[in-house]
Amino acid sequence: MPLRKALYAGTFDPFTNGHQDIVLRALSLFDELTLLVAVSPTKKPTLTQDQRLKLLREIFANQPKVKVEAWDGLVVEYARQHQIGHIVRGLRPTGDFEVEFQMASMNRKLHSELDTVFLMTSEKLFYVSSSLVKEVWSHGGDISQFVPPRVLEELKKVKG
Repeated sequence: MPLRKALYAGTFDPFTNGHQDIVLRALSLFDELTLLVAVSPTKKPTLTQDQRLKLLREIFANQPKVKVEAWDGLVVEYARQHQIGHIVRGLRPTGDFEVEFQMASMNRKLHSELDTVFLMTSEKLFYVSSSLVKEVWSHGGDISQFVPPRVLEELKKVKG
């Protein structure tokens, strides 16, 4: 029986507890999960791509089902090249559905064998987003309850 492989793509800048919740839940559904650190031309990252890759590899070092990669092309092309049949996306009750549905529909049109699996974000984390975390952080706020400890350590180094 072939491996059930999925990918979870995002800029992960920074990687939040909400992201981690989706990853941990996706691991119960799939044999292998690739965290794909994507490049977004419209976003200015706080952490470099190398920093984000390193952090994710450290956070999931003891999880053999997780692979961490970077990609600057279409996610569907990565999936096609690596024989991945599913994309995992988290949904928050903050208007995500329309955008995510549109993206999933386009991905399906570009790669007809690729399915998107939506996981509802945990109710205790549904308001957490990378952009809000970055905003709180930029104003000197405490983000320790929103990101894994290792991410907070790295952000403190960047802020100096």
